[in-house]
Amino acid sequence: MAAGYLDILRARHAARLLAGTLVGRLPNGTAPIAIVLFTRAEGGGYTLAGALAAAYGLATAFGQPLLGRAVDLYGQPRVQLPAAVVSALGMAALAVTGLGTLPLAYAAVVVAGLFTPPLEGGLRALWPSVLGREDRVHRAYAMDAVAQEVMFTVGPLLVTLLVSLWSPVAALLVINALGVLGALWVVLSEPSRVWRSAPREAHWLGALRSPGLLALLGAFFFVGLALGSITVAGVAYADDHGRESVYGWLMAALGLGALVGGAVYGARQWAGAPERRLRGIVALLALGYLPLMLTPGVVAMTALAALAGVFLAPAIACSFIVVDRHAPRGTVTEAFSWLVTTFGVGAAAGTAVAGPAVELGGTAQGFAVAGAGGVAALLVLMATGRVLAAPVLTPAIVTGSENDRNGAAEPGFSSGHKA
Repeated sequence: MAAGYLDILRARHAARLLAGTLVGRLPNGTAPIAIVLFTRAEGGGYTLAGALAAAYGLATAFGQPLLGRAVDLYGQPRVQLPAAVVSALGMAALAVTGLGTLPLAYAAVVVAGLFTPPLEGGLRALWPSVLGREDRVHRAYAMDAVAQEVMFTVGPLLVTLLVSLWSPVAALLVINALGVLGALWVVLSEPSRVWRSAPREAHWLGALRSPGLLALLGAFFFVGLALGSITVAGVAYADDHGRESVYGWLMAALGLGALVGGAVYGARQWAGAPERRLRGIVALLALGYLPLMLTPGVVAMTALAALAGVFLAPAIACSFIVVDRHAPRGTVTEAFSWLVTTFGVGAAAGTAVAGPAVELGGTAQGFAVAGAGGVAALLVLMATGRVLAAPVLTPAIVTGSENDRNGAAEPGFSSGHKA
């Protein structure tokens, strides 16, 4: 298992791109907890903290596909680095001005979210030119999904460490400074500098004109909803058992399950259409969420949380392959960014729905939202099976568009650029 991942990391530029992207995405991965801790330290309540975090999340969801389209049109360095700097300046403005003027605070987090660079989609667009072979790219997608789980585990710990050693203001400034350095490390690399999207059709819908991509986005909205509802239901479960640490155990178990599942999934080669495989993985994902409604004792519940996480990273990794197959020519970064956005919006909806569910029906009903989300995602994939079975392969292109300079991918492998 480890040999396959080491083979990827030994490829020229691969370790640098992965590490730089993860560091560059730290501000986005830690923003909710950093904003909450900062707001509380400034004397604001949880309602204000949640509202500021929500404003950041919505701005990020809006900005990612727009910036992704800009990357496809103008290249990575001209978009990623300026966006990272503007986003960091937005958070710095929040840290410096505080909450004395609320409109300014909201404006700061909106700017920070809106200009969050689409490093995640950018990395996936680079893998084919860096790794070449299709099997290595697919393994890199799985490694990418696993690395995300590590970031979302380590990132909040880093924020709390910075808060304890210095202050919430210092945490905001340091995390966002690291984000700029990560983006800089990526865009200065040769693959990022020379990458160009394939020629694209001039269409205002961009990547969204692909029916298969729309079907995938619909399914992953509900996957995000399931995951977002678990965060709220997990807090309610911890309250029921009188210990805040229980929530940490549940989230750690969920992340550990995803790490194991993603590592195992990426360690082998898979035959057959990825769309069909994705349906099977999402079915298992939904099946893993349903037992959480039993809300047993802490030990058993932690084990169920680990089981629920096992198929999350494989589902995400497989979805990357499906995106690559269905993204119209010249829209690969935008398409990946839409997946990030849809997943995030779904997670926000899950937190919004799970709260009332817990208040009306108890903790079990909060976890029922997660189960319903998993089932809904599966139903979307099943209902759109014919659409997903027909990847976009030969869209029209505009004469005179930029040339594709990614020549490293082997013949027949799409690399996000449909021929």
